[in-house]
Amino acid sequence: MTDHYQTLGVSKQAGADEIKKAYRKMASQHHPDKGGDTAKFQEIEEAYRILSDPEKRQQYDNPQPQFHGGGGMPPGFEDMFSQMFGQNGNPFFGHGFARQGPRNRHLNLQANVTLEEAFSGKELIANVTLPSGRDQMLEIKIPPGIQEGTTLRLAGMGDDSYPGIARGDIHLTISVLPHHIFQRKNDDLVCQLEISCIDAMLGKTATVNTIDRKTLEVVIAPGTQHGQLLAAQGYGMSKMNDPRFKGRMLIEVSVTIPKNLNDHQKEMLKKHFN
Repeated sequence: MTDHYQTLGVSKQAGADEIKKAYRKMASQHHPDKGGDTAKFQEIEEAYRILSDPEKRQQYDNPQPQFHGGGGMPPGFEDMFSQMFGQNGNPFFGHGFARQGPRNRHLNLQANVTLEEAFSGKELIANVTLPSGRDQMLEIKIPPGIQEGTTLRLAGMGDDSYPGIARGDIHLTISVLPHHIFQRKNDDLVCQLEISCIDAMLGKTATVNTIDRKTLEVVIAPGTQHGQLLAAQGYGMSKMNDPRFKGRMLIEVSVTIPKNLNDHQKEMLKKHFN
């Protein structure tokens, strides 16, 4: 089994901030857009998804044995879904067939999408094996702007073990993977822009990349402060129920201070500012 702590280069006692810092560093180094290995990047994404969630981290640190009794999944079903929908274990977390009488049950599944896929939407096509043993083709449309934890209902696509009665549904819960640059806050996307202290004092025009790989010019006004937020309306996430409207891209300014000034430079600064 992959050691998620080793993947991020942290100890098992690492706190949330240390894990987040390690993730951003590793994701930046191995991102495919920068020539990194896609499989390694996905391994880093999965490690952070588990270790950043207190409940998932506890389950990872203290694994419990899994038992599959009667009415469970056919052999190979769990492995197939772990490949399709992420390494999150058993996608079925219902309680089997109702005891009060035969009925076809609803099935609960989970799918992982990237923030880019949540931004633009995605179509998933998958062939799965139902508890009845029948193969079922799923065509799932992930709408742009989908939120973390949203559950999509695929009516009549679930269990069909009992003929002659209505089929169950499939309930697909969406998990949006963390991003190495952007953080999502509702429909807004937050990123950081580093500028020098000189640029913060004098002002400049900088460029930033949007999540859909457009280039945006940002005006840094003279006197901009560290931590100041600049807003670009319409460059955030789509509203899931009305994609005509989008949130903001919030650009957090990070002012860097030089650490290697020579004596002459220090004297010049003293002369001008004292």
